[in-house]
Order: sequence, then C-alpha cells, then structure tokens
Amino acid sequence: MQKLGVHEKLELHELLTFKTTCLTKAQTMIPLVSDTNLKNILQQDVNGGTQDIQQLKNLLV
Repeated sequence: MQKLGVHEKLELHELLTFKTTCLTKAQTMIPLVSDTNLKNILQQDVNGGTQDIQQLKNLLV
C-alpha cells in the first residue's frame, strides 16, 4: 500500500468521522420509524455506511 500524506490522512479521518456520525444517526432513527419503506432505506444506509467505514479504516491502517 502506498503511503499517504498528512493532509490525505486528515481528510480520510474527516470522512470517517462524518460517516460514523451518519451511521449513528441512522441506527438511532430505525427504532423510531414506523413506516416500513423508510425503515428499509435507513437499514440500507446502515449497511452501506458500515462498509464505507470499514474501507476507510483499512486505508488509515
């Protein structure tokens, strides 16, 4: 894997923080939603967000 510059690591960290916040919000909202379609959309967002976070973590390690 190629080395990242400091500014690139900081940008990845910002993305990781943003995605983590989005994931937390979506997970928190799922139990509060009664509409099935909206619940499915939130669950898809959680699944995609989890994969995104894992990819970002792999880039930072």
